[in-house]
Amino acid sequence: MSASSFRLFVKNATQVVLVCRNGEKYLTRDGMQTLAVVENGSVLIGHDGLIKAVGPADIIESQFKGAKFDKVLDASGMCVIPGLVDAHTHPVWAGDRVHEFAMKLAGATYMEVHEAGGGIHFTVTHTRSATERQLLDGLKTRLERMMRAGTTMVECKSGYGLELDTELKMLRVINSARNSLPIGISATYCGAHAVPKGKTMEEATQDIVAVQLPKIKTQIASGELQVDNIDVFCEKGVFDLNATRCILKTGKDMGLNINFHGDELHPMNSAHLGAELGALAISHLEEVTDDGIAAMAKAKTSAVLLPTTAYILRLSPPRARDMLDAGVIVALGSDFNPNAYCCSMPMVMHLACVLMKMSMPEALAASTINAAYALNRSHTHGSLETGKQGDLVIINAPRWEHLVYQFGGHQEIIRYVIIKGEIVYENDKVLNL
Repeated sequence: MSASSFRLFVKNATQVVLVCRNGEKYLTRDGMQTLAVVENGSVLIGHDGLIKAVGPADIIESQFKGAKFDKVLDASGMCVIPGLVDAHTHPVWAGDRVHEFAMKLAGATYMEVHEAGGGIHFTVTHTRSATERQLLDGLKTRLERMMRAGTTMVECKSGYGLELDTELKMLRVINSARNSLPIGISATYCGAHAVPKGKTMEEATQDIVAVQLPKIKTQIASGELQVDNIDVFCEKGVFDLNATRCILKTGKDMGLNINFHGDELHPMNSAHLGAELGALAISHLEEVTDDGIAAMAKAKTSAVLLPTTAYILRLSPPRARDMLDAGVIVALGSDFNPNAYCCSMPMVMHLACVLMKMSMPEALAASTINAAYALNRSHTHGSLETGKQGDLVIINAPRWEHLVYQFGGHQEIIRYVIIKGEIVYENDKVLNL
């Protein structure tokens, strides 16, 4: 009988952070404090891209004596963590908004910029006029930056079209990226990102429900598009609770997961609505109420918190500690977009710890297993367990916490990023600590 053969053997890591070891789909407060870690561990990934074995190095070594490996990485002195999952991004757009950053620094609020024709509307104008090729080139560049910072699965939204043709164009671009890049993608239709100029909220809602979603449903059925989630910006002056309910329910009836923006600038009772509709995730939640937190905990609706947005817009940060104490499934996302330009989940984790008082283990759980849960992918992503996809990040540091501790330092300490057992980024300029 011939010796078994594998795609990748990562051996002798100082730490292998499994995050979970019992097939948990998410972690809440207590589980997030005590992540599963193997000291001096190894990981084996098969030709199907799945993890075949993970555990103490000596046990793995003896179990797989004589096996053949396409690639062997000696991770002595390094740490292995699951590939990071970014649960909320807006990465398809044209036209940057660097001038608006100056306005915000001078004191303009998000809604003041929005009402002056900036914000989402500025990006919509540029995105509508961009070609599919221009949008795809921009998206690929951004996703490659995210991969170099350790992200191996990312949620990507449409939402800078606000009418059928551009929304479809954006969704096609996301589909193209999914088919041409190794990074995992969860696609979100966010046609209700703003009310288009010249339309009322009621007219915009009607257009989404009667025109856009039926067309998207047809293209999903024919295999032209793959769309996973539906999103609405539920906010004062944008889409109110009733409009949000109508759009989300229509999307859910099509088989899309509910994953929407809520309670960011005003308490809108979005958390109650999400719990009522069985939402998989609600993002932002800077203004969520105590009752809303309790409703989300009960419904197992995850809270996708975005510390970069609170930081850049000078908002009160989301109440992560209250959510954790109440048993909410807390996840993290970068909210990468022209208003909050951050591609790095290690920086997001650092900000979550400093601004939202999360611990480093909580931040890592929120950026792996819980972020995967928010995208309905925690059965395949978010932890290093047998049978899951072989996505991992190897960092050149003696403890995994260095990835969070060294703010802005991920370029120097990430040594390898691996997706399905293939090295997608190798950094030979890593500095020794």
